[in-house]
Amino acid sequence: MKDYQNQQLWRSYVRTRTDLYNAITPDLADSSMISETNWVERSGYFSGEEMGIFVKPGDICYMDFGQQYLNEAGYQHFGLVMSICSKKALVIPMTSNPSTCAKAYDPVENPNGKKNLMQIGKVKGLYKNSVLFLNDMRYVNTARVIDVKAHLSPASSLFRAVQQRMMDILFMNDESAM
Repeated sequence: MKDYQNQQLWRSYVRTRTDLYNAITPDLADSSMISETNWVERSGYFSGEEMGIFVKPGDICYMDFGQQYLNEAGYQHFGLVMSICSKKALVIPMTSNPSTCAKAYDPVENPNGKKNLMQIGKVKGLYKNSVLFLNDMRYVNTARVIDVKAHLSPASSLFRAVQQRMMDILFMNDESAM
């Protein structure tokens, strides 16, 4: 009986995955296939250290966040490492999309902006102005890191400002502020 149930479950899974792959738009196909390949190659590692990737707070990494639900950062993005705990990194995903950057809250330049978005400008080692998705911060296995691209010193005023905004977002109860 269990064999039959497993076969039925497997057929259902394959049918669902086939439907999913048929529904993926071409612009998402590349990111999805890269993510799946990264998962196959990296999911068995306890951390990036096993692959020779050593990350520390302040590193800005190109990484694979994997599949996302609506309204989440996913697939391949840059992310700012805020801390390391038990081989996992607390990472804030980021983008250089100009329209997203323009929506970010700033007490002087854009006081009506979205408080879950924080502009960090053009960090040395990156080519464009960037914005952090503060409400997408999460701990991830450092095996998701593909490459360290830049570094923001944890002693810098910008890093400390990010920490403060992180705390503000963690304890924000007013969704209308987002």
